[in-house]
Amino acid sequence: MRTSKPKILVIEDDPQISKFLTITLTSHDYAVIPAETGREGVRLATSIRPDAVLLDLGLPDIDGKEVITTLREWSKIPVIVLSARGQEEEKIKAFDLGASDYVTKPFGTGELLARIRAALRDVVVAQADTTDVELGDLKIDFMKRVVTIRGERVKLSPKEFALLKVLAMNAGKLLTHKYLMQEVWGDAYGEDNQYLRIYISQLRQKLESDPMRDQYILNEPGVGYRMERPGA
Repeated sequence: MRTSKPKILVIEDDPQISKFLTITLTSHDYAVIPAETGREGVRLATSIRPDAVLLDLGLPDIDGKEVITTLREWSKIPVIVLSARGQEEEKIKAFDLGASDYVTKPFGTGELLARIRAALRDVVVAQADTTDVELGDLKIDFMKRVVTIRGERVKLSPKEFALLKVLAMNAGKLLTHKYLMQEVWGDAYGEDNQYLRIYISQLRQKLESDPMRDQYILNEPGVGYRMERPGA
């Protein structure tokens, strides 16, 4: 059980936004560590090991995407991008580099806090040797390659199981089309989303109790897919 406040590293060079984030997060029982530059943020992340990072992309010394790349060399700390860059291409680049979430400025306090709570939620599969995972009525045994939904076994093809495994092991994290394609089909298929759409559709038909409503596999149009626990 956690006894100390979650530590949030805020890498933001705008004094007003940084102050707003500090006041908001502190009032909701988070410990805030501010950084004004990318390099300072990386140094603090290395020494303090925060529970999550809020990252602006437009920093005075280095681009925020470089910060993500550096952090991902040694850490899986959740990184939530806060940026005025709302273009789809920027979001995709950030996610491909390892960002956990992307919030476009301006944003509401409630939305930001919800995103932070989601980022800090226990990772479903934290270690590579974890053998099973449960997401509501969905249960996956990676060792035995057995999938059950509401107690009934679901028959999946090898590719369907491989895709489900990647999604489940990164539950709560938005995975880009390119990332999923490369992980399941290999680098040669990185830019071809046709297979992905087909297999996502097949998984939904086998896992979702209501075909008209996505419960487990959520779509972020133009970016990728995220697997969630129903009701999370």
